[in-house]
Order: sequence, then C-alpha cells, then structure tokens
Amino acid sequence: MRNTAVRSNLLVSEVREVMDIRQASGYLGISPDTLYKYASEGFVPAFKLGNRWRFKRSRLDEWMDRQSDLQAREAEADPRKKKPVQRETTSSL
Repeated sequence: MRNTAVRSNLLVSEVREVMDIRQASGYLGISPDTLYKYASEGFVPAFKLGNRWRFKRSRLDEWMDRQSDLQAREAEADPRKKKPVQRETTSSL
C-alpha cells in the first residue's frame, strides 16, 4: 500500500500543471536565472503567487508553439535571416 502512495505522489509531480521556477526551467531547458529574467520582463507567460513566480504548463506549451510558428514564418519570409552552416575546416599537414 505504501509503494502505491509513493508512486502516486511521483505521478502527480510529473504532470503538474502549475510549476515553480525550478520545475519550469527544467521543463524549458534553461537556467532558473534566465527564466526569472524572462518572467520579470514579461517575455514568458508567468504569474506571481505571493512573491514567487509560477508557470502554467499549458500556457508555456502555447507560448512555445507561437514562438516556433513565428520563427518559421520569419525564416520563410526572409531566407537571408537563416544562420549559415559553418563548414568544417580540415587542416592539411
């Protein structure tokens, strides 16, 4: 019975809708400091609960979709904005 309760708690933390800055930074793959800066500047969707930033997973997913679509449209509109691929240099001895 105890193992079931432990597994149940683990599942709840994995699918949590509202995340703190540490959880959200891990989800986004950026540092907590960077996420704090983005939240303070209004760059990512976030809200404060008391004096702590909170992030809704669904809002972050929507935001990432919009960012991805925006970048794809910009690249299609002006292909010169794409970063060139650096070719590997081989040294001849």
